[in-house]
Amino acid sequence: MKPIEDLDADVDAIGDLAHTMQTRWQAEGQANAVASGLRPSARIELAPDQVKNGLGRLVLTLVKLLHELLERQALRRIEAGALTPDEIERVGVTLMRQAEELKRLQREFRLNDEDLNLDLGPLGTLL
Repeated sequence: MKPIEDLDADVDAIGDLAHTMQTRWQAEGQANAVASGLRPSARIELAPDQVKNGLGRLVLTLVKLLHELLERQALRRIEAGALTPDEIERVGVTLMRQAEELKRLQREFRLNDEDLNLDLGPLGTLL
């Protein structure tokens, strides 16, 4: 078993590592944003007077992500032959209606597709 002093040194080393990683992550994120030409407005702004738009943007981004996942899952099931022609028709109509509703909400919040593609720093963009 390690003495307590050694554990303190380990905790300090982990803290130093975390600080170094965070600094590097922030620097890489800024470099990626500059290299990809992202504008500062590509991030969600939650200013008190823009809370509705910021929250709407966040919610629409998540809904759009879920919609795309549903589309991909439907395509996989169709390609696997797991759906009947009637089910394929219903899924297609449902996905089209969802896409139309997403577009309507985007217009209402004055957002375009680029606004919903959030920058996740070193992970890239969301959509």
